[in-house]
Amino acid sequence: MSRSHTTGGAGTAVLIVNSHGQYMLHLRDAHKPICDRGTWSLVGGGLEPGESLDEAIVREIREETGLILQVAAFATTTADGPYVTEGNIHLYTARWDGDARALPASEGIMFAWFDVATMEQLTMCSWAHEAIKAHHAEQPTAAVPSQRASVRAGGVSAVKNVIGAHLFLERDGATLLGLRHESVAFAGGQWHALAGHVERESVRACLVREAVEEAGIGIDPDDLALVHTVHLLDDEHAEPRIQLFFSASRWSGEPEVREPDKCTAWKWWPVDALPEPMVPYTRAAIAGTRSGISYTELGWGTTAYRGGR
Repeated sequence: MSRSHTTGGAGTAVLIVNSHGQYMLHLRDAHKPICDRGTWSLVGGGLEPGESLDEAIVREIREETGLILQVAAFATTTADGPYVTEGNIHLYTARWDGDARALPASEGIMFAWFDVATMEQLTMCSWAHEAIKAHHAEQPTAAVPSQRASVRAGGVSAVKNVIGAHLFLERDGATLLGLRHESVAFAGGQWHALAGHVERESVRACLVREAVEEAGIGIDPDDLALVHTVHLLDDEHAEPRIQLFFSASRWSGEPEVREPDKCTAWKWWPVDALPEPMVPYTRAAIAGTRSGISYTELGWGTTAYRGGR
């Protein structure tokens, strides 16, 4: 493990650590012509033209996980083998305390947290394994600012809430739902609204983009209206999420499967006969919308509905 930059093709990778000392690993595709295929590895990738190393790793984290994290430089290592295009890997560290398995896997199969001892039983990318062991031996995590505070008895400290944008389309008493692919990290094999994580964009802009990308549906942002909000906590260690549901007064095009690795079918379901299995908070949002209720809390020790349109 080198602490100086080396010559040749440059790549980046990040060691994402949580407050329990676990590292987030990314399971790579096993049957694609990529480096380290079929192994657990780190989030990262090569530089795009004109990018610095710091810019590249922030972009890679956002593209692969949907997260925007503060990073710190750690070390430099090397990689070799089939399909390796960036032999020199510049390593970074970051802190995050969310639910890794709920992250959208835009590349690869899934994300998960592992401690160092468990990694000895995994099929791991060798350079990534060595990098994690070196980092763990030094225990520099205290110097990396945590990006999610824990919930304390009697109150909470400031935490980041992830924002999700969802589309509630209704036609002839039916609503549009998509069947998520079995292999996706979140809600595999379940019916769900057309949705996406809000990036550096407005919620309406996110929905307009996702509608085209996922289903080929065209929507004008001015035709979107907020109809329901779900404030969701999956468990005490998960990142809180604010799930916003918007209805569209009009749209163009018929839904079609545009991302078959994420969604295998689109179907109009009667709102009074929704399918199973279905993402629970989506079911709650549809029920709230039909009842004229604007807000739902799930996972905060109780289920509460408040307010109206």
